[in-house]
This record gives sequence, structure tokens and C-alpha cells, in this order.
Amino acid sequence: MALNTQVLIADTKNIDHVAKEASRLLKSGELVAIPTETVYGLAAQIYSEDAIKRIFQVKGRPQDNPLIVHISTTDMLDELVEDVTPDAAKLIKAFWPGPLTIIFKKKSKVSDTITCGMQTVAVRFPVHPVAQKIINKTNIPLAAPSANLSGKPSPTTAEHCFKDLNGKVPLIVDGGPCDVGVESTVISIVSDIPTILRPGIISLEEIQAVVGNARISSDVFRKVGEKEAVASPGLKYRHYAPSCPVVMIESSSERYIEYVNKNGNSTECAMCFEEEDGMIMIPHEKYGALNDPEEQAHNIFNLLRVLDEKGYSKIYIHAPRNEGKALAVSNRLIRAAGFQVVSIND
Repeated sequence: MALNTQVLIADTKNIDHVAKEASRLLKSGELVAIPTETVYGLAAQIYSEDAIKRIFQVKGRPQDNPLIVHISTTDMLDELVEDVTPDAAKLIKAFWPGPLTIIFKKKSKVSDTITCGMQTVAVRFPVHPVAQKIINKTNIPLAAPSANLSGKPSPTTAEHCFKDLNGKVPLIVDGGPCDVGVESTVISIVSDIPTILRPGIISLEEIQAVVGNARISSDVFRKVGEKEAVASPGLKYRHYAPSCPVVMIESSSERYIEYVNKNGNSTECAMCFEEEDGMIMIPHEKYGALNDPEEQAHNIFNLLRVLDEKGYSKIYIHAPRNEGKALAVSNRLIRAAGFQVVSIND
């Protein structure tokens, strides 16, 4: 039976009322879509096994794709993790609250459904004031993957959530557009070398300035096999994707323009950089300046949804740089493309 999905705007005038209603539902074992600075999350309190299972059901999420637990105070970590290592303490001091998820060894009270049977748990302390208010009011950590149907572009507005989840959840909290626009950086500290499992807007270089021996997992750059276990969301399956085929083009601007003008047609669309706008002959949309990965990150999921709604038969994307903060954008787009990449050398 479909639910009556309510959307409540959480502004300065009514944030207390909205947080109270969201926490009431969460405490009773319901799901609530909430804003964070990265993307909107589909939240459930961690001590309702039925609610956690319903996250997977509502999203159509594979059962081996672990969830991130969100907290609003560092004291909540004591409920979740066995130990805060010196490296973890440095990362917490530098980046929390903020768009960094840290993977710890979990306590036994953390449900295996959340962690997909692994003995680690991914934890984040969001900076978004509405997310913090709701978690504080609930006074229970919240498991919250992105509030979209599995595989689709992640939601960065309440409208995106409503399009995917209308009739499936009782409440969507509208906290405005997300500032960052891509999911958090995920780093594991359970081995000797802190390892980034999913790139985000907090870059490897920024993390290395805090814990110098950090590295990026090779899984970030490859298609993970269906039978392989993963400790982080976003490593497996096709993610962030519109309905139509997507192709990434790794090339210079000149070669990208030449390629889409030669191979594309009026039923297809090119995602390009601002500097390329006006030189492409097929329908095209810019997703940011070439040297502005934060703008690119902010725009990509909304743009993929817009192009999907327009019904294009194929989307060509000029690949961003595969380094620094741009690595987060590249990571999302190559998975949207299902690793369909065309490399053109000058």
C-alpha cells in the first residue's frame, strides 16, 4: 500500500517542528529522507532491524552494499566502534563535522544488516544543520544511504527525492539544495595504511596533509566484480546512472568537440565544460568550468536527472581530470557510464 508522502521545508522558522516530526517517525521505525551537505539520505534509526531492511527494499539496493551510519556528536561513536585509532582521531579533528566517512571496526551491537555482514562500520558526522538537528532530536545514530532508487543519480534536492520515493516513505525533509553535490569521501582506518575507498570532495592530498601515509584503493579505478565483497558504498554495480547509455570521453577539448560533432546526433546530448559551450553541434549542457571540480560536483547529479527527463538516447561526457577533488567527479561519472570509456590521444 502506497504511503502519503509529506514534504516539510526545514527553514529557520520551523526547523524545530520539522526535526521533531522527523524524529518521531524515525523513533517509531519509519524511513525519512533528510538533507545533508553531500546528497540527501534515506534515514532509519539503527536499532530498528525492520527499518534497516526496509531501506534496502525501498531503494532496490543490493544486499551486499553496506550503509553509512550518521552521528551528530562524537560521543555517539562509543555506541558504534571498538576503537578510535590515532589516525582516526586526527581525521576526526580535521574533517568532522563534514563530508568524510571513516570506516572503523564495529561493536557487536551494530546490526550485520547495516554492515552487510562485515566486521566494520562506516560512520559520518554531517555538517548540515538540519541533519544534525534531526539526529540530535532522535538521539539515535541514523543509517542513511542516498535517498534515491538504487543505481539512479543521487538526489541533491528534495524534488529529486520526491520523484524517486513518492508513496514509499512518509516524510521528505526539504533542507534546500545540497552544497557539495557528491557523496562523502570514504576512508578505512582498520589496516596500517589509511585507505580511501570512495573519493569525495575531501581529496587524497588534503587527507595526506593530516595522515601522511594515506593512499587510494585500486578498487576506485576498476570495475569491481559481482561476487567481490566491498567495505564501502559506491564501489560495486552501476551507480549514479540515467536510463540511457552514457559514454565517457577522455581527451582534450579539441578532440572531444571533434568526436561528438562527428559521432553524435540530435537525439543525443553532450555534457561539456563551460569553455566548450557553443562549439558543439549536437544538444549539449555544461556541467562546470574545466578547472573547477567543486562546481562540477555540485552540478553533475542534477544535470544527469535533467537530461534523463528530456529523453536523450545517449549522453556523451567529457571526462574531468582524474586527480585531486576532480577524482570524485570522475569516479561518479565513470560509474554512471558503466565503465564505457573512449580514450582519444592527441
